[in-house]
Amino acid sequence: MLDVSRVQKELAECNRDKAISGVSIDLCEGGSDLCHLMGTISGPVATPYEGGIFKIDIRLPGGYPFEPPKMQFITKVWHPNISSQNGAICLDILKDQWSPALTLKTALLSLQALLSAPEPDDPQDAVVAQQYLRDYTTFIATARYWTEAFAKRTSVGIEEKVQKLVEMGFPEELVRSTLKSVNGDENMALEKLCSC
Repeated sequence: MLDVSRVQKELAECNRDKAISGVSIDLCEGGSDLCHLMGTISGPVATPYEGGIFKIDIRLPGGYPFEPPKMQFITKVWHPNISSQNGAICLDILKDQWSPALTLKTALLSLQALLSAPEPDDPQDAVVAQQYLRDYTTFIATARYWTEAFAKRTSVGIEEKVQKLVEMGFPEELVRSTLKSVNGDENMALEKLCSC
């Protein structure tokens, strides 16, 4: 059974120093379900992810904290240990190295550290790992491009995306909330809007 009081304490603790740590957690899409959360991490300084804001879908199993949280990047990221297709993460503490002593905040900080120090010898995405090992300069350029394209949002860019999707016949309020839920990714928003 999910330890609700622990999760509430963890949320408060994580969000207390988000300006310093660069990580935060909120309820998913303003809901009230403590089993489905949205994590946010800032891209680490001096990496191709610097300046990006990365969203992570967090699902807590009934056995949390004795079972690890299920985490997956929503924001597209070019990294050897994160799937460029679906955001799946290869990180030991999210699998067999999880301990009840760890928290959601430590898991997000570990993801942030993973962005700083990829482990291409234990990849989630073999194509990205090969590029990292064989053509590091292209890897850095691609990771920077993906950060610019998917993890950085400008208000002008969002307004243009809203206008495009509204012109396709979708209600503006729905378009805005959908774009927000997919971190401004216009293609993902269109897929989500079409599946409603």
